[in-house]
Amino acid sequence: MIESPRVPVRLVEIVLGRPLLWSVYDGFGNLLLKAGFVIESQSQIEKLSQNGFFRNNPADGPIRSIEDGAGGTAYANPEIVNSTMVGMDEVRWNIGEPLSLQPHDNPTLRYTVRLVGFVKNKTVMVTAPMLDGKFGFIRDGQTFTVRSFSGKKAHVFMAAAVKSVHSPFPYLHLSYPQEVRATVIRKGSRAAVKLIAAVSLGHPVRIAATKLIDLSVAGASCVSGQPFGAKGEQGLLKFKLLVADHSAVLNLKAVLRSVALSDSGDVWNHGFEFLDVAVEQRMMLSAFVHQTLAGVE
Repeated sequence: MIESPRVPVRLVEIVLGRPLLWSVYDGFGNLLLKAGFVIESQSQIEKLSQNGFFRNNPADGPIRSIEDGAGGTAYANPEIVNSTMVGMDEVRWNIGEPLSLQPHDNPTLRYTVRLVGFVKNKTVMVTAPMLDGKFGFIRDGQTFTVRSFSGKKAHVFMAAAVKSVHSPFPYLHLSYPQEVRATVIRKGSRAAVKLIAAVSLGHPVRIAATKLIDLSVAGASCVSGQPFGAKGEQGLLKFKLLVADHSAVLNLKAVLRSVALSDSGDVWNHGFEFLDVAVEQRMMLSAFVHQTLAGVE
């Protein structure tokens, strides 16, 4: 998955009455405030922190945003077609739903947990975060961006660790969010990825290594230093996916639909269409694409 260049904003970095030095975004990359905006009250800061509070990492360059005709912000990701704020009790998650926790003090880290339950206006209970088979150290008050994917909807909210419980089993209490951002993702969406894959084409079979750069339920695009086939050739495309805490290697029948030299002239782009995808494989592809677009790992 491509990492976001955004980093959490610390509240101490904001000075009331002075222009912002950078634009502020929510957890999906939607623009909340432009650089230069003057925050005039503490309540504005508190409201922003409930919905997500991120800025550009200067080392990664600016994040592109798209202004709509009404002076608001359209989504830079065309696959995201609708985003609204809803109450936690409107989400209707199932017990055992996988969630991703991203610590604000370590944005490159991800914990996969499962929903145990929640008490309205009290706490959200999830399984204890683990990493490499070991329980993570979570301190009271540590803050997270929490993400999930259900069906064709992605959800995100901000929460703080309230208390770690070790008996009768390890689990974590998170603060109860007043609102959750629910985002509908377009049918047939393509997710930008960086996945190593193996391609086998033709008769006799030729095998080549490549890198997938986007993926959908219907097909994939990949790049390589040399063209490895001709349009219309059929073969297999093999790659590994990780969805929530489940991994699988897919070996999909595919036909090469396009071969073209990139604009930069240093790599060849290849477009594949998947053929005869089994139901289980299609479900795995769909879940991976949607969780990638939602920012869930």
